Amino acid sequence: MKFNGFSFILIVLFLSWIELYAYQATKTLLKNVKANRAKWINRVYLLQAVVMMTLVVYLRLSQAGTISFSFIISIIFMSYAAKLLGLVFVFIDDMRRAIALFFAGRKKRKDRKIASGKKIPRSEFLAKTAVAAATLPVVTMSFGIVSGAYDYRVRRKKLYLPNLPSGFNGIKMAQLSDIHSGSFFDKKAVEGGVNLLMAEKPDVVFFTGDLVNNQTKEVNEYFDIFSKVKADLGVYSTLGNHDYGDYMHWTSAQAKQQNLQNMILAHEKMGWNLMMNENKSLKIGGDQISLIGVENWGAGRFAKYGDLNLAHKNSEGDVKILLSHDPSHWDAQVRPNFNDIDLMFAGHTHGMQLGVEIGNFRWSPSKWMYPQWADLYTEGKHHLYVNRGFGFLGFPGRIGILPEITIFELTNRPV
Repeated sequence: MKFNGFSFILIVLFLSWIELYAYQATKTLLKNVKANRAKWINRVYLLQAVVMMTLVVYLRLSQAGTISFSFIISIIFMSYAAKLLGLVFVFIDDMRRAIALFFAGRKKRKDRKIASGKKIPRSEFLAKTAVAAATLPVVTMSFGIVSGAYDYRVRRKKLYLPNLPSGFNGIKMAQLSDIHSGSFFDKKAVEGGVNLLMAEKPDVVFFTGDLVNNQTKEVNEYFDIFSKVKADLGVYSTLGNHDYGDYMHWTSAQAKQQNLQNMILAHEKMGWNLMMNENKSLKIGGDQISLIGVENWGAGRFAKYGDLNLAHKNSEGDVKILLSHDPSHWDAQVRPNFNDIDLMFAGHTHGMQLGVEIGNFRWSPSKWMYPQWADLYTEGKHHLYVNRGFGFLGFPGRIGILPEITIFELTNRPV
C-alpha cells in the first residue's frame, strides 16, 4: 500500500496524536486504580500503540489485496475508529473543563481571590462513556467478519421485457459478481455459496468481473469449486478492474501480460465463456437473444479497456443483454448511445460492504460515489442490475450489505 513520503508522515503524526490523546484520557479511568496495577495498564497501552504503528509501517511496505493485508488493515481501522469515537466524548469533556476554567478565572478576578491552582478534573462518567462508545466499531466490525463475510443471500427478481421471444419466457438467469478469490479465508463457506447457486438450477449464469484481487494465481485453489458453476445455456463472464493486475507492481510488462493470459485461461479451465468486447447469441428453439460482453469500462480514474462499439457490432436479437463490470458505464455510454440494449448486469461497488437494508429501504456510503450502487434500476425500457458481490475486498467481512447470488426470471408479460 503506497503513500508518498509526506502523506505517510502526516498519517503517522495524526495517528500518534490519537494515541497520545487517548493515553491521557485513560488516566482518568485509572485514578482510582492501585498504583502498581495502573502502571502495568499504562505499559500495555503503550505497547499496543507501538504495535499499531509497526503495523501501519508494514502496510506501507506490503501489497494490497492479500488476506494478511485485509486483516491487518481491519485491525488498524478498528483500533483507531474505536479511539476516535471514544475521543469525541473526551473532547466534549475537555470543552466542558475549558469553559468551567474560563468562568472560574473570571470569578476569581472579580472577587480578587488568589487562584488556588486546582485543576478542573475530567468527568469519570464521560470517560466511561467514551470507553463504552469505543467498543461499538470493534464489536460491529468483528461481527461483520465472523457473520457477514459468507452470509450469502439469494435475491430473486422478475423482469418484464416486452420484446422477449416466447421461447425465453420464464428463463432463469443467475448472476455472480466480484468473487475476489484472493480475499477468501474459508474455502468450505465459499463452496456452500456455490452450492446455493446450483440448487437454483439456472438456465444460464453470468459473472460480471473481479475474479481476483491482483493476480490470477489467487483463484487456483478454487478451480474445483467454481468449475461446479454450470448451466444448460452456458456460463458467460467478463473482466473487472481487478482482473488486469493494474493494482500491483510487476517485474516487467511481459509479466503483467502473462498474468492476463493466465486469467483468460482460468476462465476457460472453469468452463466459463469469457467475453472480451464481443457478442454471442443465446438460442432456444428458433428464438434468440443477444448477449454482449465488454472488458472493464469505468468512469473517472478506472480503466477503460471496454469497447462497446466493437462488442455491440453485428449483435442480433429482439432482446440485448450487456455484461459490464462497472455500473457507471450505464449512464456514461450505454443509455445515451445504445438504445437497443434492454438489460445490463454489473457489480463493482460491493455496496461498500457497509450499509443498511430493511425491506425496500437501502442505504450505503456507496451511494455518494455511484448513483446506481445496488439492486435494480429502471429508466424507461432500460434496466440495470447492480450485484452486491459474492466476495469482499479490503475489509474481510460485510456489515449490513451481505454477499449476493441473484436469480432473475425473464417474462414478456407485465409483472
